Amino acid sequence: MILEALVAGHDIPVAVLTELTSLYASQHEFFSLSGDFPDAHDIRPEQVAAALTEEMAHPGAEVLLARSAGRLVGVAITLAHHPDPTDPDPWIGLLIVDARERRKGYGRELAALVEERFRRTGRDATRLAVLDNNPQGLAFWTTLGYETIGHREDRRLGRPCAVLRTAVNYPSLATGLHNGHHWR
Repeated sequence: MILEALVAGHDIPVAVLTELTSLYASQHEFFSLSGDFPDAHDIRPEQVAAALTEEMAHPGAEVLLARSAGRLVGVAITLAHHPDPTDPDPWIGLLIVDARERRKGYGRELAALVEERFRRTGRDATRLAVLDNNPQGLAFWTTLGYETIGHREDRRLGRPCAVLRTAVNYPSLATGLHNGHHWR
């Protein structure tokens, strides 16, 4: 799997936006829970473009496209620094994998690559929030070693969330020793 970052301030190429829209649309179950789109069964390119543009407007945010064999299989949105100055950790704001590619290890691999990026920049932990109404998401992250450290409402829509954290100061994924959504 390779990661490529979308460049803030540039239009998303039409072919990439088409891929992203397909990926987001495949996750209608998640987006039904999150309420991020008016109709989770009819996610449109302009909505995806607007959502990603909004995400990339945050200082230190990155939108990372995950590709396997040239195909877009996932996307991660990260934040190098949380808006709360007392929060020292980088965040994974969103990590989704194409629903048609579930159970193939792409989510685990994408999470590990994001954590590795943070580790390489000297960060020693990662945080994320899981919506309280998303038990599958919570199960995924706890399986990867994340621990619940608190509960609060997300910053954007006031949705109840569990806040999770994990250390990322373990050896590189490349050595095979890895022990392994919304920052709002």
